[in-house]
Amino acid sequence: MSNSLITGGAGFIGSHLAEALLARGHRVSVIDDESTGSIDNLAAVLDNPSFSYTKGDAGDRDLLREKLAEADEVYHLAAAVGVKLIAESPIQSIENNIFPAEMLLDELSRRDTPSRPVKLFIASSSEVYGKNPKALWNEEDDLVLGPTNRVRWSYGAAKALDEYLSLAYWRQRHLSVVVGRFFNVVGPRQSGAYGMVLPRFVEAALAGRPLSVHDDGGQIRCFAHVEDIVGAVVGLMQCPEAVGRVFNIGSDRPVSILQLAEMVIAQVDPSLKIELISYADAYDKDFEDCRRRVPDLRRLRETIDFEPKHTLEDVIRQVIEMQRGG
Repeated sequence: MSNSLITGGAGFIGSHLAEALLARGHRVSVIDDESTGSIDNLAAVLDNPSFSYTKGDAGDRDLLREKLAEADEVYHLAAAVGVKLIAESPIQSIENNIFPAEMLLDELSRRDTPSRPVKLFIASSSEVYGKNPKALWNEEDDLVLGPTNRVRWSYGAAKALDEYLSLAYWRQRHLSVVVGRFFNVVGPRQSGAYGMVLPRFVEAALAGRPLSVHDDGGQIRCFAHVEDIVGAVVGLMQCPEAVGRVFNIGSDRPVSILQLAEMVIAQVDPSLKIELISYADAYDKDFEDCRRRVPDLRRLRETIDFEPKHTLEDVIRQVIEMQRGG
C-alpha cells in the first residue's frame, strides 16, 4: 500500500485525485491552506481510515518535512489558479507557484534514498506555452511568453520555472519527477469564483442571466473531464518511462468559447442570451489572451494508452446537475 501525499488536495483536481488514490488502495495524506480549495470537496473521504487531512501551507517547511517522512509518492497540486486571481493578485500568484515547489524539491532530495525512493508529480499548465502561434502544441515546442508588464503571462512563467527546476533535480540529483501540463480541466466541484469559464457559464444560465463571453468568443480551447485527467496522472506515476519527462494532459477536441456558451444554453434554457464583453472590462486594459490552445496528446497516448472517457456534453450535464444540487 503506497503512502501518497497531495499538496492542494482540497482543491478541485486534488480532491478527485484523493478519491481515486484511495479507491486504488493507497493511504492518502492531504495538505491544503483552503485559499482556493475547500474541505467540503473531501466530504466523501474524511471518514476513510486511510485518509488524513491537514489544513496548512505547502510552503511550511516543518509541516512539509513531517508529511514527507512517510511518503512514497507526492502530487504537487498546490498553486494559485484562475485567470481572475492572477489578474487581481499577481504577487500571490507568482510566489505561491514558485516558492512551495522549490521547497518541496529541496526536501524531497533529502528524503529520497536508494532504499526508500520517492516519486513526484508536478502539476504544470498549458499556460507555459504562452502565445505560441502553432495550431497544435507538443511538449518540445518553444514557450512564447508576452512582455513582463502584462501580468497575464506571469503565471505561465512561474509554472515554466517550476518545470525547469523539477527537471534539474531529476538530471542532477536523480529525483524521480513527472511533469504534467493541464489543459482546461472541468467537472463537478470546480468553482467559477476565479474565472473558470464553464462553472461561470452554468451559474449564469441557471440564474437566468445572459452568459458573458469575453472578446468575440472565438478563442479555441479543449475541455477535459477531471476524472480523465486524474486517470492520466495516476497512470503516468505508475509508468517508469514517464520519469524525467513532460506531458500534455487534457482533451484534444477543440471548441470555441462561444460554442461552449451555446452548449450550456442548449442544456439549460435555449431562450437565454449571450453578451460579449471586452477584456478591458473583464480584467484590465493590458490583458492579453491566447486565441488557440490545443494539445498534441501523442506522447501521453504512447506512454499510457490514454483516451478520454467523457464527452464535453457529459461534463456540461454533470456541472449543471451539481450546481442544481442534483
